[in-house]
Amino acid sequence: MMQDFILENIYLIILVVTSLLLLTIILSLSKKNKNSEEPSKTALNNLNEQVRILADGQQQLTGSLKTIGEVQAASQTKLLNLINERLAEVQNSMGESLQGSATKTARSLGELQQRLETIDKAQENIEKLSGNVLSLQDILSNKQTRGAFGEIQLNDIVVKALPSDSYKFQHTLSNGKRADCLVDLPNPPGSIVIDSKFPLEAYERLRNSSNSSELIEASRMMKTSVRQHIKSIAEKYIIDGETAEGAIMFLPSEAVYAELHANFSDVVREGFDSKVWIVSPTTCMATLNTMRAILKDARMREQAGAIRIELGLLFKDVERLSERVMNLDRHFLQASKDIEEIKISSKRAGNRARKLDNFDFEEVEVDPNIIKLSTSDNS
Repeated sequence: MMQDFILENIYLIILVVTSLLLLTIILSLSKKNKNSEEPSKTALNNLNEQVRILADGQQQLTGSLKTIGEVQAASQTKLLNLINERLAEVQNSMGESLQGSATKTARSLGELQQRLETIDKAQENIEKLSGNVLSLQDILSNKQTRGAFGEIQLNDIVVKALPSDSYKFQHTLSNGKRADCLVDLPNPPGSIVIDSKFPLEAYERLRNSSNSSELIEASRMMKTSVRQHIKSIAEKYIIDGETAEGAIMFLPSEAVYAELHANFSDVVREGFDSKVWIVSPTTCMATLNTMRAILKDARMREQAGAIRIELGLLFKDVERLSERVMNLDRHFLQASKDIEEIKISSKRAGNRARKLDNFDFEEVEVDPNIIKLSTSDNS
């Protein structure tokens, strides 16, 4: 299209130039005819010459235009090929980029799907945990279920720490009171009671206090509640001649235990004075491990007499065994002596048998033992 436009403009220029040349020639001829009055033949020849020159120029111009067109066509073809190559490269590059992007997008979507599944599972676990927390809150909101919760936790700790024959759960004492757990320890100190208590209302009120007046009231309530538990345990579970001189109050919450020892040390000291020791799940395990060591030592002392008796019997068995070994050794020595004498007699009998076989009677020696044996046989 561009080449055709150029050619049309060139042809238009040639036409204009040709027209101008013809007009110039005609005007020149007309002027000469007027001034010099030359013959028309000469003018016609000049016109033909100019037309021929113009035709030659036009032919040269046409050839040049043709060459220019060919060069332009070749350049345009090369340009088109180059453009096509570039387009192909761009297309391939775009295809690879799109393929890579599609792969990455698919991978990202897969990872996103996995993460969404993980989030869904976590959400389910959170929902379950929320339900468990609500259930625990329901349990702790009721005094009876809260007491059962503390007893179950105490049972788990005792079962893990002590031998099965060293404790009793829900044991009834001589005064008719039932203890959550009675640990059978030797005297001293004697059997000791562990009772579970959980002053949750006072602790919750203390934790939720928003001003100083509420804090003071909650602190008073906390002290009153713990003091009542200490007094109840001291009156019910410390019996002279039946239990130890003290008892243990088990708090199934580390937070309540920490709050009590951090801000109510006077109440803790009152417990010591009443011989009621307050423990948490962690300190209860440590206390029970100490009790287990006491039980082990006591049982070893109980078995010391039996061990001494068994050692005495073992010593007697060793003495009898030594005596029997000595007797057996004497028997072996006597048997060895008898075997040696038998060998001697056998050798002598063999010598006599050879002499008899050779009729060598002169050299036969009479064995006094044989003579004695023959005499005894005859008699």
